[in-house]
Amino acid sequence: MSTTTTLLDETHDPALKSWVASANAPDTDFPLQNLPFGRFRRRGSGEPWRIGVAIGEQVLDLKLALQQCPWPRDTEPLLQPLAAGDLLEPMQRGAAARRQLRLALSQALREGSEQSPFLELCLAPQADIELALPCRIGEYTDFYTGIHHATAVGKLFRPDNPLLPNYKWVPIGYHGRVSSIVVSGQAVHRPRGQLMLPDAPAPVFEPARRLDYELELGVLVAAGNADGTPIPMAQADDDWFGLVLLNDWSARDIQAWEYQPLGPFLSKNFGTTISPWVVTAEALAPFRRPFVRPDGDPQPLPHLDSEANRAHGAIDIELEVWLQTQSMREQGLPPQRLSQSNFRDAYWSVAQLITHHSSNGCNLWPGDLLGTGTQSGPQPGQGGSMLELSAGGKQPIALANGETRTFLADGDTVILRAHCAKPGARRIGFGECAGTVLPPR
Repeated sequence: MSTTTTLLDETHDPALKSWVASANAPDTDFPLQNLPFGRFRRRGSGEPWRIGVAIGEQVLDLKLALQQCPWPRDTEPLLQPLAAGDLLEPMQRGAAARRQLRLALSQALREGSEQSPFLELCLAPQADIELALPCRIGEYTDFYTGIHHATAVGKLFRPDNPLLPNYKWVPIGYHGRVSSIVVSGQAVHRPRGQLMLPDAPAPVFEPARRLDYELELGVLVAAGNADGTPIPMAQADDDWFGLVLLNDWSARDIQAWEYQPLGPFLSKNFGTTISPWVVTAEALAPFRRPFVRPDGDPQPLPHLDSEANRAHGAIDIELEVWLQTQSMREQGLPPQRLSQSNFRDAYWSVAQLITHHSSNGCNLWPGDLLGTGTQSGPQPGQGGSMLELSAGGKQPIALANGETRTFLADGDTVILRAHCAKPGARRIGFGECAGTVLPPR
């Protein structure tokens, strides 16, 4: 039996079907085998936020589900904080409790469940709800795990030495800004900043001209750690709750002027968009893969290595970027896909990010968000940013309606999508992470 197989249980059975008919569609992001969590309320109701579970085209309202449906006695304490709109408390209960809750929800939503007559009254169509950030995010750190992105961007500035010497030894990251993290669907205003234009004698302060997106995943920390107590690799895989899609909006011209010597600042902190549904670590178990370094690359230092990480530290997640310009919307044209890549190509695993972040004693909090960095693929056209796809703005990207782009224009909507699929497992998805660029205020 493989190590990945030991992560699986009956909730992953691809043959399971739900009494929620839309959850059985082959292309749904939210089948019974997914069960992601989000914070929602019915649009226009003014009701308190509560936690729900996406199932097909519906969302199961866990506040109503706790009130109106009988549950096993040991499940009720797990549902109570969720009914109150609190996802942080369940995050801290540990992997065993999360698996117990997942099993109870899976059994309740399966075909033939005795709870279905009660829970049918607790569904809300996803088309009729509004979504918020899934939890209170305490801190935000953005990493740089996409080696193909790091190499492509490095070549723009250092053609002969694209990767700095530390890249393959230590997960590179910087501290971001929590206050400007927004949920999918909210617009982002083009930032103003200090730019150094080509051949100019002095910088100017004006709206960014080279606005970009970055295709990332976001990791939500589970229990975290006490100050001064690192999280070892043996524990790290149980200490992340789930993943969301993350767009790290980036003003490349502001970034180029400000980033030396301390790294990104105002070029990044004006906006970060995440998807509303948290796909749990348990749901992703069938798509774990061995974590293997390329031949000739250094192996991680001992504190960033473990047998479990080598066996299933990578995760097979197909990632996509789509763009819909304002002209496309006015013409009734759908978004156009710009690129596709896969998270299995990340140079550092989720567990390694958590262990590294805490290795100096830094205390992580439940709900902390760790960005993975831009996830680009190894092939041309697989860049996770416009900076790569346009070769630093030198090669315009041709769109199907005749428009071109080197960087984002006002009115552009960027949509990130992701899913996991493999033979012998049910396809699961992340929903959308969408944001529209508005002019500067």
